[in-house]
Amino acid sequence: MGVPRAFHAHPGFAALHALLSVPEPTLRRMAGPPVVIDGRQLDPATQLLLAGAERAKMRLGDRTVPSRRRAIMRRASALAMPRAKGVHAVDRTIPGPAGPLPVRVYRSLAAPAEPPAIVYFHGGGWVVGDLDTHDGSCRLLARETGAVVMAVDYRLAPEHPFPAAVDDALAAFRWAAANPRELACRPGAVAVMGDSAGGTLAAVVCQQARDLGGPMPVAQGLVYPGTDLRMMTRSMDAYAEGFYLTREDIVWFQDQYVPDPATRLDPRASPLLAEDLAGLPPAHVWTAGFDPLRDEGRAYADRLAASGVQARYRCFDDQVHGFFGMGVLPDGLGMAASVCREMGELIDEALAGAVG
Repeated sequence: MGVPRAFHAHPGFAALHALLSVPEPTLRRMAGPPVVIDGRQLDPATQLLLAGAERAKMRLGDRTVPSRRRAIMRRASALAMPRAKGVHAVDRTIPGPAGPLPVRVYRSLAAPAEPPAIVYFHGGGWVVGDLDTHDGSCRLLARETGAVVMAVDYRLAPEHPFPAAVDDALAAFRWAAANPRELACRPGAVAVMGDSAGGTLAAVVCQQARDLGGPMPVAQGLVYPGTDLRMMTRSMDAYAEGFYLTREDIVWFQDQYVPDPATRLDPRASPLLAEDLAGLPPAHVWTAGFDPLRDEGRAYADRLAASGVQARYRCFDDQVHGFFGMGVLPDGLGMAASVCREMGELIDEALAGAVG
């Protein structure tokens, strides 16, 4: 199996994709005995990919140096996620709280004349990740939704600890909302979305926008977000190691981003701890079954719904944290595309309701 026709990919993508796409009996022999926890069974291709990632991690040695970890993520993301064709991307800067803020603006060549916009915040524990590590995901999002996607290269810790990322994220959304002509998007139709740490930022931007009196995002898409830095959930214990994102990783990221433990209770760091979630935009929360962050993502969706916010929740039961950027899996692009389409549907419904 090669690279799907509608995508460009890293030279190693085709070989790895073919390895993970062998017939089920062969794949099971290669992956080993099934992994079943809490009644969920890990996808065998994901299980095999994790085994390879663990071996690579052992060879890489010290991963506690931020610059080294950033380089590792750039290489891994380039291999794991191909880039959708038919999407135009432009790098530029917008005004930020600490100076020019780099962004990358994506538009599908098949997009309507005046589409909505999605401001996207990448994952990476607020320490790693950039415009390039999530380029494939953002291109797919633009293609599947038809929206203009503006990815934000917010400041990273430990060089710029909390709340620098929050300040940049809010500034980026407010700029997009105030400048629809520069984005060539529909006025009043800007949503926010992010994965992992970026999902946290998207949730916080919605809370901050509400508390500041607007403008408000029309919708929020949260892909396996971290919502509670206290790390007290069942999934945090059940999937503490062996499933890509580990408890050790999370502790390290928190130490870089929010070194003062008391500050981790701030709702801008732990949005689940906000006293009031009423009046926030409609949301879709996606989680993975084998993810330490699963339960806090579900808890946030539940609290939104209990507060009167339209909130949808979907768990990819056989997957791990990061699946949204794992197009190399046999159904990886299909899963990622379904998330993108559901985000597009959420935005369309929110805008239709606003018109009605």
